[in-house]
Amino acid sequence: MEIVHTPVLLNECLEYLSPVGEKFENDAFMIDSTLGEGGHSYNFLSKFPGLHIMGLDADSVIQARARERLSCFGERMEFFNGWFNDFYRNFPLEDPQQRRPDLILFDLGISVFHYERSGRGFSFRHDEVLDMRLNPLTEESAADVVNSMAEEKLANMIYLYSDEKYSRRIASSIVEARKNGRIESTKALADIIWNAVPSKYRYGNIHPATRTFQALRIHVNSELKRLPEAIHDAFNVLAPGGKLGVITFHSLEDKIVKNYFRNLGKQCVCPPEVPACVCGGVPCAEVLTRKPVEPTAQEIKENSPSRSAKLRVVRKLRDADEKRLYGVEAL
Repeated sequence: MEIVHTPVLLNECLEYLSPVGEKFENDAFMIDSTLGEGGHSYNFLSKFPGLHIMGLDADSVIQARARERLSCFGERMEFFNGWFNDFYRNFPLEDPQQRRPDLILFDLGISVFHYERSGRGFSFRHDEVLDMRLNPLTEESAADVVNSMAEEKLANMIYLYSDEKYSRRIASSIVEARKNGRIESTKALADIIWNAVPSKYRYGNIHPATRTFQALRIHVNSELKRLPEAIHDAFNVLAPGGKLGVITFHSLEDKIVKNYFRNLGKQCVCPPEVPACVCGGVPCAEVLTRKPVEPTAQEIKENSPSRSAKLRVVRKLRDADEKRLYGVEAL
């Protein structure tokens, strides 16, 4: 089987999320919250013989590829097909037979497989059905969005999720084009966007449709809406002393993670209007990455999708209550 995705910040993940101490080195449990083709899990299992991993993914197709790739590790690898926020929300903490993970990793990037091999319209490099759903059971596809969303809401969504400065022109052109028939393919949408923007904007560093496609993907899969709840629940699922790492690729993702980790590391998270601390004044975590860990120049040269990656890691001291979510709203 040909592997098409290269895991980002791999060496940094292996270092920051390494099982520490004799107990963990011989018997550690990790959850790979975004398994993809299994690149991170493969390398963790290879380096740490005492490690057991549960791999989560909403996409059953790519998870089947990971199952094949990781079959050599036998019972050390398990799988869950579904959204990571659902998994952590329903994690059976009260079950004495259910072990808490010692390590949790989120890699929030989209696999190269989805762009190049899925056939679901994540990229306009190929003329494909305009879908973009990571989980095919998701009700709304990208085609549904561009053919039904009101113009103002469409423009606001494109701007919020991609900072596209011509979002209003693009939304207006999409709404005008769909009067002549349903927009069904990536090429049709990319052509509409190309013609909507000023001519000088068409020949920049990136194709003028890039940001709009990113915004649609984020919206269709509720990526930013799932994240705050997911990392909060994942942190509380984590065993005390365990480590949680998150790799982001988007400024809004990184803002959510940065603010939440900062709140975990605070002694007090009471709102400003509260005159005296009522939250207990004890931090929930030790922040291990005061600044985000970013890829080296060599990694960027060898794997260009890594260029915007940022890794943040915390070590858990105690469970966190809802106060730690202040300022970490879903978008």
